Amino acid sequence: MKYMNLGNTGIEVSQIAFGTWGIGGGIVWPDMALDAGHVRALLKEAKDLGINYIDTAPVYGTSMSEKLLGEALKGQREDFVLQTKCSLNWRGDGGNYHYSRDGVTVNNDTSARAVKQDVEDSLLRLQTDYIDSVVVHYVCKSWPVEETMGALQDLIKEGKIRAIALSNSQPEDLAEYEKYGHVAAVQEFFSLLSPFHGYDYFENCRRYGTTFQVYGALEEGFLTDPAFVDKEFPAGDVRGKLPWIHEPIKSAIHTLFDETLTPLCEKYQCSYANLIEAWTLKQYPDLNLLVGFRRAETMRDTVKCFDIDLSEEDCLLMSEKAAPAQVPVLDK
Repeated sequence: MKYMNLGNTGIEVSQIAFGTWGIGGGIVWPDMALDAGHVRALLKEAKDLGINYIDTAPVYGTSMSEKLLGEALKGQREDFVLQTKCSLNWRGDGGNYHYSRDGVTVNNDTSARAVKQDVEDSLLRLQTDYIDSVVVHYVCKSWPVEETMGALQDLIKEGKIRAIALSNSQPEDLAEYEKYGHVAAVQEFFSLLSPFHGYDYFENCRRYGTTFQVYGALEEGFLTDPAFVDKEFPAGDVRGKLPWIHEPIKSAIHTLFDETLTPLCEKYQCSYANLIEAWTLKQYPDLNLLVGFRRAETMRDTVKCFDIDLSEEDCLLMSEKAAPAQVPVLDK
């Protein structure tokens, strides 16, 4: 495993982070039902592989991801760097409508009151006294950045959180938040099929010493196997809402697999996922790779991406051949 500092906080994290959106289940991930024992086994696998960075959020499964982690982390909390989020809640006490799902209405609220309550709620669900990193889940313009950051800075002073991050934001948001304290990381979508947001963001991350944490590098499975592109998903499943299932992008992805990814996997003797992960890691030096895990075998395969010495020529080839399937904006 490779390790890196989270921004300039001095918090050491594995370059691969354990994403737990999928373990929350609900309508967006309906194909597996996990319990605390299953999650505990995943944490053991992570520890064995050197993965110490865990990412979750209150809305993943409408609290289920946090609750399962809280149970599974008993007795080993200090072994992991734990990251959760604020701003999205279903308490019904204010904020802007964000979505309705799993029988609740979720609002986005970055007011000081809401941010502090979000963290208190997460501390209870995660059964911990502190959270290493809290991410503003969706940056919102309805409340002053100074107010949001003021609340988060208060929580740092109280010892309830250690670092601050942003997600689903823009480069100018990072510049604004940095006026009121250090942003250790930005967690943003970035993939071979939708790389533009990351390319726009890298310079600001470099300027402020902020880690760029990628989510969606494997596009929820669409870049792990050509057969996945032809799968059908039940109503509500997040994978059925992505553009990759529609023509002409669908055919362009198949062409990308046939003409480029499959030959390169044969050349490097690796899985499709490893090839994509190796390409992703080469895009920016201070990049953290957030991968969702529900199966131990997926975790074991993922760490093999460090074994691939992807040449600059092949890296550029992948970028060039992916162009017909790429989309400029992708919000999951």
